[in-house]
Amino acid sequence: MKILVTGAAGFIGSRLMMKLAERGDSVVGIDNVNDYYDVRLKYGRLRSAGFEVGPNGVKWGEEMRSRRYRDCRFVRMSIDDKHGVDTLFAQEGFDTVVNLAAQAGVRYSITNPYAYLQSNLVGFLNILEACRNNKVGYLVYASSSSVYGSNEKVPYSEDDKVDTPVSLYAATKKSNELMAHAYSKLYGIKVTGLRYFTVYGPWGRPDMSPMLFATAIERGEAIKVFNNGDMIRDFTYIDDIVDGTIKVVDTPPVEESGKVSARVYNIGCSHPVKLMDFISEIERAMGCEAKKEYLPMQPGDVYQTNADTSRLEREIGYSPRYTLHEGIGKFVEWYRSEENPLRGN
Repeated sequence: MKILVTGAAGFIGSRLMMKLAERGDSVVGIDNVNDYYDVRLKYGRLRSAGFEVGPNGVKWGEEMRSRRYRDCRFVRMSIDDKHGVDTLFAQEGFDTVVNLAAQAGVRYSITNPYAYLQSNLVGFLNILEACRNNKVGYLVYASSSSVYGSNEKVPYSEDDKVDTPVSLYAATKKSNELMAHAYSKLYGIKVTGLRYFTVYGPWGRPDMSPMLFATAIERGEAIKVFNNGDMIRDFTYIDDIVDGTIKVVDTPPVEESGKVSARVYNIGCSHPVKLMDFISEIERAMGCEAKKEYLPMQPGDVYQTNADTSRLEREIGYSPRYTLHEGIGKFVEWYRSEENPLRGN
């Protein structure tokens, strides 16, 4: 199968690209490698996938071949480049597209709203149009648990209303779901959206809590504990997320007469963890108690995320394996290793 993975230098995208290549798929990864966070981490992920990234990074439009995987390539480009996207799709003839490229970050969307419109709306429209015009059979795309917004009912179910977003990021992700449904209805494209819950593990983003906490603990600095520690998150280990995503890639919606071939699934761990318990696991793995600065809830944040993944389990066979104890142990092991390009900075 020939698969395009967008956001291929990202946390989930890079791991997904490698897993697909390992099993023998022909994979093309694209990413604009923006500087939303330290690009050394993004280039480090690409190097771990076998791409020769020089000291000056990767040039725009340059195609690179992995030395680790037989049929895996990477191109630096942005999904909001309509001409570039159209050209790539026409040249490659993809069977399946996995769109993980997006401007991430709830809090960042408060101060940088236009970045989200360009990437998450214009960019996603370019992907939909390219799928339509090039007869792509199946599109899997990243949504987010943030679409549940101010919902108080937990665990979150795919049948819950998602019309009360509390951040622009969440609003763009809900928009993606609506756009994908419309294109499926109009043009017969099979689409599946995945509402990712909090993901952690080796190579994770530096703006997410595991990296922030580990870095602060190592430096002897205080970690910022929002809502005075009274928060709950559905932390899910990266390999469970990627394995679930691959199961979805392998299971397109079944066409039914008169029905739209569009689905949306929660993908998480279904075992929510209190923030203070999560911090305790990191402290245990780091062998040091963290200094803590207790702060109020931040704009755009929600008190609790908790995934009901029963539909994904029932229809796709999704079954997360890693406990929080195991996952944090693997994360800290990587964090302290030479693989971590941000170590000591």
